[in-house]
Amino acid sequence: MSILYTFYGDDFTGSTDVLEQLASNGVPTVLYLTPPTPAHLTAFPEAKAIGIAGDSRSRSPRWMSTHLPAIFAALKTFNAPIVHYKVCSTFDSSPTHGSIGRAIELGREAFNPRFVPIVVGAPHLRRYVAFGNLFAAASDGAIHRIDRHPMSHHPVTPMREADLRIHLKAQTATPIGLVDLSALQSEAPSTALETQLAAGSHAVLFDTVDTQTQVAVGELLWQQAQQQTIFSASSSGLTAAIIHAWRSARLLPESIPNEKPGNTAPLLVLSGSCSPVTERQIRYALADGYHGINLDPPTLLSPDTAASAATAAVQKAVTSLTSGRNTILYTSLGPPDTPEAHGDSLGTALGLLLKEIITRTAVRRVLLCGGDTSSHAVQQLGLYALTWLADMQPGAPLCRTHADDPQSHLHHLELVLKGGQVGTEDFFDVVRGATP
Repeated sequence: MSILYTFYGDDFTGSTDVLEQLASNGVPTVLYLTPPTPAHLTAFPEAKAIGIAGDSRSRSPRWMSTHLPAIFAALKTFNAPIVHYKVCSTFDSSPTHGSIGRAIELGREAFNPRFVPIVVGAPHLRRYVAFGNLFAAASDGAIHRIDRHPMSHHPVTPMREADLRIHLKAQTATPIGLVDLSALQSEAPSTALETQLAAGSHAVLFDTVDTQTQVAVGELLWQQAQQQTIFSASSSGLTAAIIHAWRSARLLPESIPNEKPGNTAPLLVLSGSCSPVTERQIRYALADGYHGINLDPPTLLSPDTAASAATAAVQKAVTSLTSGRNTILYTSLGPPDTPEAHGDSLGTALGLLLKEIITRTAVRRVLLCGGDTSSHAVQQLGLYALTWLADMQPGAPLCRTHADDPQSHLHHLELVLKGGQVGTEDFFDVVRGATP
C-alpha cells in the first residue's frame, strides 16, 4: 500500500473537508474514526490517502500531549510524503482549547521535519490569508478580517487577533516565519522560504488569496515533501494546494465522476451549532415545512432530567420521521445568551439520540451540524470509517459510513457533517437532494 497523504482532523467536520478535497479529485481516501486496525486497512486496498478523524479542537494541551503522540506514531507508519494536522480555516484555537501551537510542537517532536508549513487560506471556502492576516466570508456574504468576523465572538475560542503569527505566539514559542504574497508572486518563492528558514523559523505561514498563490504554495511544498516528509498544521487549503501540484505532475486522473445522489425523504438533521449561518439554515428549513424539535442542553445534560429528556426527544423524532416529515433536532438558534463550553458532553448526548433514532426508523441520510458537537456525536455510532460519496457544497460532502456489522442500520448510512460556518441558506434541501 503506497500512501501519498495522511491526515488527522482536529474535528470531524474538518476531516470530511480533506476527505472531499482528495477523493473528489481522484485520490482514493479513507477517513478512519480511530487509528485503523490491520483488518480495517485491508478493507480498502486501493487507498492512496489515509485520515483519522479526531476532536482535539475542543481539547486541552494536556489532553493533546497525552493522545496526539500515539496518533502521529500511527500516521508515521505509512511513510507518506505529507502528514497533515488539519485545522479549521477560521483557525479558531486558544492556549487552553484546541491549541494549534501545541499540535505544532508535538508534530515536530514526532516527525522531526525541516520546518512546519502553515497553510490556512482556502479560497474554495472563501478564506484568505494576506500578509499573515486571516480574512473570511460571513453569513452576510461579505469578507471580514477574522477579528471582525462572527468567529471573534465564538463562545470557546474567539478569534480576536487576525495576524496568525501573533495569534500563535500565545500558544507556542516556536519561531514562525511568513512567505507572503509578494514572494509567492515572484519568480523564486523558494528563495523566500530559504530566507525564513535561515533566519531561524521552525514553522512558516504561507499567504493564500487565489488560485495563483495556491498553486505556488502547492508546487513549493510538494517539492519539499519529495525530499523529506512534511508535517503541516493547516486547513484544507493545504490539500487544495497539493492537488494543484499533483495535477501538474499528472498524478491524478483527468476526469472524476461526481454523480449527485437522488432526492431522499425524510431527512434527519441534528444540530449542536450556535453559528448565525446554521441559524439561518434552520429558520429557512422550518419555514419550508421541516418539523423542528428544540432540545434544551441543560435539561439534556442534567443527571436528574437527561433520561426523560432523551426519551421524549427520540419519541418526537421517530413520530415525525415515520410520518415522512423532514425533521430537525436543534439545541440553539444562534448564539446562546449564556454560552457554556460543553461541546463534548452535548455532542455525546446528541450522538446517543441519533443512534437510537436511526435504529428505530428507516432514515438513510443524516445531516449533523456543528464542528465540536459533530465530532463527539459521531463517535457514539460505533463506526470505523467514512468514505466520500458525493460533493454537496464546499467543505461538507456526502459520506458513506462503514460499520463492522454489515447488517447494522448504521452501515452504509449517508452522512453529512457540516461546520457552523458552512453552506448556503438552503443547504438542508441541497443535502436532501431537492435542489441542485
